[in-house]
Amino acid sequence: MNRKCIIHLPFYIDVEHPSGSQIRPIKMINAFKNIGYDVEVISGYGDKRKSIIKEIKENIKNGIKYEFVYSESSTEPTLLTEKNHLPQYPILDFNFLKYCKEKGIKIGLFYRDIYWKFPIYSESVGLLKRIVAKSFYKYDLKQYNKIVDVLYLPCMEMSKYISEIQNVKIKELPPAIDEVCDGDEYNRKDIKDKLRIFYVGGISGLYDLKNLFIAINKCNNVELTVCCRQSEWEKCKDRYEENLIGNIKIIHKSGDELKKYYLESDIASLFFQPSEYRSFAMPLKLFEYIQYNKPIITTKGTATGNFVERYGIGWNINYDIKDLVDLINYLNENNDEISIKSKNMSKIIEDNKWNSRAKQVEKDLS
Repeated sequence: MNRKCIIHLPFYIDVEHPSGSQIRPIKMINAFKNIGYDVEVISGYGDKRKSIIKEIKENIKNGIKYEFVYSESSTEPTLLTEKNHLPQYPILDFNFLKYCKEKGIKIGLFYRDIYWKFPIYSESVGLLKRIVAKSFYKYDLKQYNKIVDVLYLPCMEMSKYISEIQNVKIKELPPAIDEVCDGDEYNRKDIKDKLRIFYVGGISGLYDLKNLFIAINKCNNVELTVCCRQSEWEKCKDRYEENLIGNIKIIHKSGDELKKYYLESDIASLFFQPSEYRSFAMPLKLFEYIQYNKPIITTKGTATGNFVERYGIGWNINYDIKDLVDLINYLNENNDEISIKSKNMSKIIEDNKWNSRAKQVEKDLS
């Protein structure tokens, strides 16, 4: 009989069409199943969670053993995850975690983000909503400090921003990848002999690409493909159009449609201006690039840059147009450098799969 564990997600997940922040918990659920667990999932809006919690408590009373609880925070405060964002179930989730702790069941919780502690949050959220939300975010941390055995973060750099956590073991649990997508089916002889760079994601705010566009225009023998949402492109294209020349292509694709573009590319870009927030942010896209074995251009002063430099899977350079131009020209003359980074990437694949993340949690909480 398989061992049992509890996955606690105090929010609704659209399993058919998950949003960006919902992808990770779905991957972790599947990973725990893959390594041999019967998984009891507590998720949904409060009324559904209440029903599932009641069943699990009955199971525990009847002698059913759960090895551990793995929980993930929402992007919103735990008490404000209902449709109307009101605290309709103020004690439901934390009381359940306390109950598990009293029963000797270890608890690990992945704390997703601390966006709310930065000025950019204040700029995007109204004063009243901000005051209310921040008080509930702080309440979450206060409860974690009392209940959780291991607090997981996307990057250890984030720990210095959560001084509220004093009594809990803190560990890193970054995003991960599925199976590797190799390009054996793709015939590169059909492609012109140019260095091909690929970027997928946002193009505004923290994801400004203007300096990347300028650098590409200063290089010969290079092509950049940028994939973004069409709606975002329509809003931002005025910022980019003066630098949008023949060797830069904008596309709007998603899901399986992206595979062709990944396979056609040589390297990927995460060339962004460093910021305090980027010093600990670990985007899913970093691991998607790894999944497709595409060495990555990153910038110094970022968590992604540190990760790429640590494992030798790309180039961690200053956020400087000249430095980027010099790197691109160098790579055009030294294709072997790309192969070396690609081989380094293949060495870290196994340790960065979702199943490995689940095994780490299993080890920490056993």
